[in-house]
Amino acid sequence: MKKRFLWIAMMAFTLVFNLKAQDRPLQIIMIGAHPDDCDIKSGGTAALFVAMGHKVKFVSVTNGDAGHQSEGGGMLAKRRIAETQEVARRLGVAYDVLDNHDGELLPTLEIRLQIIRKIREWKADVVIAPRSNDYHPDHRYTGVLVQDAAFMVGVPNVAPDVEPLRKNPVFLYFQDNFKKPNPFQPDIAVDITPVIDKKLAGLDAHQSQFYEWLPWIGNYESEVPKDPSKHKEYLLAKRVQQPNPEVRKTLEKWYGKSRADQIKYAEAFEICEYGSQPTEQDIRRLFPMLGK
Repeated sequence: MKKRFLWIAMMAFTLVFNLKAQDRPLQIIMIGAHPDDCDIKSGGTAALFVAMGHKVKFVSVTNGDAGHQSEGGGMLAKRRIAETQEVARRLGVAYDVLDNHDGELLPTLEIRLQIIRKIREWKADVVIAPRSNDYHPDHRYTGVLVQDAAFMVGVPNVAPDVEPLRKNPVFLYFQDNFKKPNPFQPDIAVDITPVIDKKLAGLDAHQSQFYEWLPWIGNYESEVPKDPSKHKEYLLAKRVQQPNPEVRKTLEKWYGKSRADQIKYAEAFEICEYGSQPTEQDIRRLFPMLGK
């Protein structure tokens, strides 16, 4: 209880300090292929940004209409969109779902323009998306689409119906475990231990995915607790990774070794070579929850 109080007090102080240092709240947009991807990869970081008074939007590039073993099409899409809005309520984020079919995503000009408009409308300071090497084609092509948008968000004659950004955002990648053709590099790592319950609450809102579809397609249905009171414990064990040695080293860089040694849960991000290239000072400004 005392640690919780100290964390809340620290967040309140940082909020006041940060908002004084900023002309406006930071605008963070996280883009995933499916209506639960951002929640898995960055739900804790999003919760921290929101707690500090900043604005976060999750965008799903597909409507999730194929992700279930016994439901599908428009009815499943409606169910999954409703789940995203419950996530929005629980985490305090905005959540948009684009009307593109799950499992059929391609890096077309039409969808690139959709993403350019979303980034511009949000006036994003930071854009976070998957890398383009991944087991799922929707994930891969979401990465390609966001990379292809990275320069175009500032070009006035592209998608001219939405005002272009005068400063290119910092583009980042979500963490993944794929090694070829190149492994993920954790340039930034965020301690989400204080908000792990928030992250789990966001995941829990995706009932169709974490308790139905993913256990079915992964052949571990028997592991899902029948008692809903045990669901978050199950999600913590199944869906939250412990920091690996590379992430642990990055945590030490941003928080110092003594605090890093106490961090139980973290989310990590790699800096994309496209978009604005941040200095260490820029990163600390854009991620004000990092250690000073």
